[in-house]
Amino acid sequence: MTAMDGDGWALCDRGHQHWGIHGAAGLLAVHHTLDGMPYVLMQKRSWWSHHGGTWGLPGGARDSHEDAVAGALREAREEAALTPDQVRVQGVYVDDHGGWSYHTVIAEAAGLLEASAASGESADMRWIAADEVAAKRLHPGFADTWPKIRPALSPLVLVLDVANIVGARAEHGWWKDRAGAANRLLNDILPLVSGGLGRRPEDLPELTLWFPRIIAVLEGAAARGADPVPDPGLDVVVAPASGDDTIVDVVRDARPWERVLVVTADRGLRERVAELGALVTGPRWLLGQL
Repeated sequence: MTAMDGDGWALCDRGHQHWGIHGAAGLLAVHHTLDGMPYVLMQKRSWWSHHGGTWGLPGGARDSHEDAVAGALREAREEAALTPDQVRVQGVYVDDHGGWSYHTVIAEAAGLLEASAASGESADMRWIAADEVAAKRLHPGFADTWPKIRPALSPLVLVLDVANIVGARAEHGWWKDRAGAANRLLNDILPLVSGGLGRRPEDLPELTLWFPRIIAVLEGAAARGADPVPDPGLDVVVAPASGDDTIVDVVRDARPWERVLVVTADRGLRERVAELGALVTGPRWLLGQL
């Protein structure tokens, strides 16, 4: 397992040749301006490269030891001078050709970051409004993928009604130790923060993995004693009074371009957050992924 051991041509089951013995990955960095318009960072390929002169993503062959996210972030560093700390991965879309696949890693950028053509493979790097992308001369692979990933540019915020989810989990004796039950749930959720959510509820685009910003709302006895392992991908909010009211406030405070999904079975709460435009799913959707 060495650097660049993925370089080379591969033949997919459709009979096409693709660059990347172990598949390939690219980074789709996206930033929403205050008017809600998403801008994506695109690369114009050098004339001598495969499909030279077309626009696509900084990306390339994955090495044998890399997962898709690591490969995409490395390629973004090599080709666009972006570093991993400048973006937050929010989803992965897989274009599987059978025997070869391309992983598009969608990542949120805090601003229109400075990016430059950092290697000879790039003729230009430019932030382009999402509504203008289709008018460009696109790399054929990206042209096929773009209509599928365009609806997934909005970051996902997952809001957890912890009390309701703990009740649905129905651990033996959970009602006697609500803090302990809440703590176990939160720690069980941590692998989803790093590994992503593979099952999507209805009304979300068909990404292979989602990496949402997760906000867990605690109330009452659970809030007073829970002490989950700290993780930057999991925010714990303690309700000063009503947990439902706090969840409604969290939904209301989301940025306009964010997509919010609330996990609860509480009928009254579901109606309140739906009125604010949030999506809702039941605890079983989450618990089935732990």
